[in-house]
Amino acid sequence: MADQLGYDYAWEVEHHFLEEYSHSSAPEVFLAAASQRTKHIRLGHGVVQLTTNDPARVAERVSTLDLLSHGRVELGVGEGSSVTELHPFDRRFRDKREVWEDAMRCLLPMFWEEGWEYHGKYFDFPLRNVIPKPRQRPHPPLWVACSQLETIEMAGRRGLGALGFQFVSADAAQAWVHAYYNAYTKRLDPLGPYATNPNIAVVSQFMCADTDEEAQARADGSTFFQFALRFYNEHGPVVPGTTSLWDEYLGWKASAAGRKAQSGGLIGSPATIRERLHRFAESGVDQVILLNQAGRNRHEHICEALALFAEHVMPEFHAMDPEHQAWKQAVLSGKVELAEIDTEPFNLLSLQAVKQK
Repeated sequence: MADQLGYDYAWEVEHHFLEEYSHSSAPEVFLAAASQRTKHIRLGHGVVQLTTNDPARVAERVSTLDLLSHGRVELGVGEGSSVTELHPFDRRFRDKREVWEDAMRCLLPMFWEEGWEYHGKYFDFPLRNVIPKPRQRPHPPLWVACSQLETIEMAGRRGLGALGFQFVSADAAQAWVHAYYNAYTKRLDPLGPYATNPNIAVVSQFMCADTDEEAQARADGSTFFQFALRFYNEHGPVVPGTTSLWDEYLGWKASAAGRKAQSGGLIGSPATIRERLHRFAESGVDQVILLNQAGRNRHEHICEALALFAEHVMPEFHAMDPEHQAWKQAVLSGKVELAEIDTEPFNLLSLQAVKQK
């Protein structure tokens, strides 16, 4: 349906063992099914956990999907978000950035080299030709998960698209967009000879209905996504069958933090969402990812929201894209120089705790 309505991207996560929150443990299977039911929409891994997957298997699966979809894959990569996910694969939380960088150096040449070997700290791969090769050459566009705001600057420096979460304010959005593009244009330091992908995408809660009140009612559990991710990151492994995450969420939702979280996102009538989207556009963000399915919202309401947004909101922002692309090319070429804004006042914890070991 999203493909027929003209949406540009569909993103699918990879998570393991996160009961109630996410059961998407094999995104490559889902995206392969989607590739046979769609014609135009880009199919995004948002993201493949490189810390818990063998690089050669990632290259094989992603290349196969790219062939099945006739070159529509976007490859987002990430480190894994919690000890619940990492420890069963014998990975330590404290090592995940180092493991991810090693995996990137091992993985990416597999897409274009006819023979490749790699000998790193965490991955050791003998000389082989990893087949098949992807349709997109040298590889699908590359992105990285940015659950922590500081990772956005790293994404720019590494030449990777940034997959982040909605900023807390317009000022924060502008500061981090500037930090990203300045890192890309002034301090580019890729992890290898791959094709860079300068883009910033942000995830936002979404529900569109005829009125603001109806949209809020249909999105009543939309902040379950935010709560559940933080819950797993702060509490570590949960003994199966001992916790009702939904009941925990309802308690949090009634708290001051939970009530504050209810006011964010792209939730409302077409007019309300249009106004909020213009704030994203003014900050220089390249893509907004609509988080549809969180909590107990209904499938038919999600479909109605997608159709209403596509009819009354999306055409206006599609029409603005040429102007945005012209601005972006001016930034990348150096014709427009972005101010270096101090991001420290906006370097707030996003959705992920960092205290785990």
